[in-house]
Amino acid sequence: MSRDPVPPVAEILTARAGEEMALNDRYLNPQVGRIVRTLGFDRRWVGGEGAHLIDSEGARYLDLFGGYGVFAVGRGHPEVAAAVQAVMDARTGNMPQLGVTLLSGVLAEQLIARAPDSVAAMVPANTGTEAVEAAMKVARAATGRPRIIYAEHAFHGLTLGSLSLNGNEEFREGFGPLVPGCAAVPFGDEQALARELEAGDVAAVVLEPIQGKGVNLPPDGYLQAVQRLCRDAGALFVCDEVQTGVGRTGRFLALERWDLAPDMICLSKALSGGLVPIGAVLVSRAAFDRVFDGMERAVRHGSTFGGNDLAAAAALATLRVLDQEGLVARAQRMGDLLMELTAPLVDRYEVVRDVRGAGLMWAIELGPPDGRARRSVWQAAERAQPGLFSQLVTVPLFHEHRIFCQVAGHRMNVIKALPALVIEESEIRRFAAALEEVIARAERVPSALARLGLQTGRRMLAGR
Repeated sequence: MSRDPVPPVAEILTARAGEEMALNDRYLNPQVGRIVRTLGFDRRWVGGEGAHLIDSEGARYLDLFGGYGVFAVGRGHPEVAAAVQAVMDARTGNMPQLGVTLLSGVLAEQLIARAPDSVAAMVPANTGTEAVEAAMKVARAATGRPRIIYAEHAFHGLTLGSLSLNGNEEFREGFGPLVPGCAAVPFGDEQALARELEAGDVAAVVLEPIQGKGVNLPPDGYLQAVQRLCRDAGALFVCDEVQTGVGRTGRFLALERWDLAPDMICLSKALSGGLVPIGAVLVSRAAFDRVFDGMERAVRHGSTFGGNDLAAAAALATLRVLDQEGLVARAQRMGDLLMELTAPLVDRYEVVRDVRGAGLMWAIELGPPDGRARRSVWQAAERAQPGLFSQLVTVPLFHEHRIFCQVAGHRMNVIKALPALVIEESEIRRFAAALEEVIARAERVPSALARLGLQTGRRMLAGR
């Protein structure tokens, strides 16, 4: 097969600008392209700064996706970028594999210093899903038990092991058989978990302190009860802080809100400032030493790129930025303001069922209106396309207010925001005002659906 030589990246960025969608549709995932075009989200993104994305026309969009939460310190933070550049300039002896390096050790030291005393070692990884899979392996090896318990509606990743702990059937369908020995219990149901633990064969219970998929907060006392039940049953308690960690909820780790001391903590996403793939599992000394219990078993788990110098440098710089700029406390303040401005929507609009969150992890849940005619239209639309009502909010926010946010899952009318922790107060207020304006219009369901259908149809025709 003939091919053209690969030009320098700088030349590609200039010479081939505008080909993004065509390349995606030909070589990557054309179904994603269809979704983006249908919603009218097909902008050509050329830059990012702080809490904003910038399109090819120079328009700035408030980014409440945050790359699924990775840009906690903002897009392109100069100190994080400088740290990565410093490692490249130093030409460190990166990834000797049969050897050790400095930066990953310092990162482990810093993370363990910020974590509960229950953890004392780090297993490096590259992603959140890889961190979860590492935790599954450590749990089985450390306990000699086969089963892993997770919660309904959980999201722990999409590789086969973590998918086996995914509580959303739309992700699991068609990929079975999944890893055996994984069972779900309702999130918040202490008694259901106690029943699963009775047999004495559970290696670990893996939970998100706050479920990322719908921003579901635990009932009072639930997480403490889970920890106690695990200790009594000899199972390990694993907190998946991939999305909730690194300052997102107004604490460095969300588990601090409940004074938890788990046996393992999974981290990823925001840990490297969004610049370099990274993941980590913080592990108790007892569990770690039972897994890596001799020289012949020293490499029984590992990762080629795990703990590489670029990722470790970016993570160390991210921790430095969090401290210097007071971003964890800022997340709490800005989150409190966001809740203060949006919680009253529950009383003002019948389609708003709940507003919830912690720090700058926020969600609004929508439901059918009260009137019989409007409710029947809403239900018909949801049967045709589950979650459609949420698009009556997200699409106008994007097109009319340049605010980019997400529907929090398939078949859900939950809209979620994960803004950068550097977001300005004025932008929080702008989002809250725009949200109320759009919800007020969306509550008039038949006309709102008709308007969305007309706009979507036009975009679909234009995109052919």
